[in-house]
Order: sequence, then C-alpha cells, then structure tokens
Amino acid sequence: MARRLLVAGNWKMNLGPKSGDQLARELKAMLSDQTKVDVAVFPPFVTLPAVIARLQHTGIQVGGQDLHPEVSGAYTGAISGEMLRELGCHSVLCGHSERRSVFGDTDADVNRKVHAALRSGLLPVLCVGETLEQRNAGQVEAVIASQLEGGLAGLKADQIAAAILAYEPVWAIGTGVTATPDQAQEVHAFIRRWIKERLPPYVAEQIRILYGGSVKPGNAALLFSQSDIDGGLVGGASLDATSFSAIIQAA
Repeated sequence: MARRLLVAGNWKMNLGPKSGDQLARELKAMLSDQTKVDVAVFPPFVTLPAVIARLQHTGIQVGGQDLHPEVSGAYTGAISGEMLRELGCHSVLCGHSERRSVFGDTDADVNRKVHAALRSGLLPVLCVGETLEQRNAGQVEAVIASQLEGGLAGLKADQIAAAILAYEPVWAIGTGVTATPDQAQEVHAFIRRWIKERLPPYVAEQIRILYGGSVKPGNAALLFSQSDIDGGLVGGASLDATSFSAIIQAA
C-alpha cells in the first residue's frame, strides 16, 4: 500500500493568536475540499487554542513544536505532552534542528521527548539532519544514523512504524537553499534502508519520511515525486496560505 503524503507547516516563533487564527481561517477556506494529502500545522504554544478551534472538523491536524519529557512539575515555562493532548493536539515535533542548535537538545533529550509524546498519545515527528560542515566532511550518513539510533532508542517496531521522520538538512533551513531532489532522495533512501536493516520489513514500508528545508511551491512537486520522500515539513512558505496551499496541491 502506498504511503499517504503529509504536508506539515512549522510556524516556528511566528503568528500570535489573532494572526494565527486568520491564517487558519484562510487554510480552512482553501483546503476544505482537499482529501488526497494529509495536512498539519505546528503553531506556537500561545496560538494553539485559536488554531485548534478554527480547524476543528476540517481534517487539518494541529501539533506542538516541542514538549517537556515530564508529565508535570517544577519546570517553569515548559509544556508537557499531556497538556498538548488535552488541548487537542494530534502530534508534536521532536528534535527540530533549531531545538538542537539553539536550545541544546541532545539525542538523549530528543529520545525522552519521543517517548513522552507516545506516552501522552501524540504522534512524534522526529527530525534529523546534518550541518553544511558535516556534509562537506562526508559525514551525512554517520550523523543521520547517530540521530536515528539515539532518537528511536527503546521504541517498539509498531511505535516506530506509526511515527514520522523528517529529514531537514540544517544548511537548507531558512536559507533559501534547497537540497536537490537527488540529494534529498539519497538521504531518504539511506534512512529507509537503515530502518529496514534493523527492524521488520513492514516498518520501513510504512514509516513516512518528510523533507524539510526551503520547500516552496516551485520545488515541491519534484521533491515529492521521489520514491522515498513522503511529503514535506515546510517552514517560511507555510506562513502564507496561498503558498502553503500550492505546496499541498503539488503533493
């Protein structure tokens, strides 16, 4: 069975409740008849209630951008998976490159967050990717393998099969530079092969692997046509309803 494509928009630290609700309103109008592709958005924490309310019963899923591994406690400023789930979130990003580079998340931290997501009933979206220095040094596969091994540690095969992976080369995030379809496909194929060599065959066949890194309406169709690319994790282009809808149409 073919894997169903997913196009997800990571709004990052953009759009408060009012502007986020407006974008959600526009997406609801533009995508109301769209049924061929799964769609998700990841607004900032403060914007989640407005977007969840606006997109209720539309089929557009809403997720959190991060979570704390613990259920509750003295962690000022943190949000747990249970809180996100109670709010109505469907999924959560784990290990986005900006969380790793800016906030210092290690592979062990990311793994705890993946387990916390599953514990709270959220679908984890595990992000992996190399820096430009690592790519130039020929370390792409070693870096990705290390992040996969660390992030997926302790999970059962069924849990991994149901999760989502996102390959986001750090050098292509927010830079306007995009990995070529061949470059992206090469890494996606490596990820699927890495999974196939370690887990039952059905896991590699079922798991969806998204590409993230300056996805735009003009390059989406070529990227999504690659055999191991199952959609996109879109940054800047997801902040504009017309651009995001065009990417979904390309998928």
